[in-house]
Amino acid sequence: MVPTDFVIDINNADDIVSARQAGHELARQLGFSLTDITMIATAISEIARNITSYAGRGQMRVGVQLRDGRQALVVRAEDDGPGIADVDRVLDDGYSTGRGLGLGLPGARRLMDRLQIESELGNGTVIEMWKWIPDSA
Repeated sequence: MVPTDFVIDINNADDIVSARQAGHELARQLGFSLTDITMIATAISEIARNITSYAGRGQMRVGVQLRDGRQALVVRAEDDGPGIADVDRVLDDGYSTGRGLGLGLPGARRLMDRLQIESELGNGTVIEMWKWIPDSA
């Protein structure tokens, strides 16, 4: 039986590793290919790193949910940091509001099947991304 959700508080670099491991394990249990498992874990790392870099702390939930009528491994990241001023712009390759390379959000979007961002200045950010569960699972 596959667990419904993993919930990981993101406060420091160790928590990034924990979130990555939770996503890796769930993806493995769901029958994703090694390539997909690696892509999911990498996307989780990028989003968790953004939480520690920009918001300081937050939470990630990794689980299985219906999206657009299909089963998906869903990652939901929430923080109550400063928010994102220009959501469209942060999805552009190379754009960064910090010292990073600007690959985190655009990279995560490429690695997953879907990525959505809700953000309000001063009230934090919610990022939800998912990858469709393989039909053989």
